[in-house]
Amino acid sequence: MNALSTDPEHLILAPNIERADDFYSDLLAAHEGLTKSQSDALNARLVLVLANHIGTRAILTQALAAAALPQGETDT
Repeated sequence: MNALSTDPEHLILAPNIERADDFYSDLLAAHEGLTKSQSDALNARLVLVLANHIGTRAILTQALAAAALPQGETDT
């Protein structure tokens, strides 16, 4: 199964964000002017909003495991 599969039980780790540069700019802008504490809280809320959108426990478990790996060690 390829990384961009629509299989609802497998986390997509390959680049998959539409207009990724625009999203990154929006993300940076959302943090502009915030303290470290406010920025951390924004990130936590964003994670919870996106986790709620995903909804599938198996995908969320895979995402937690992938995020816990050292940078560059994800299996795409």
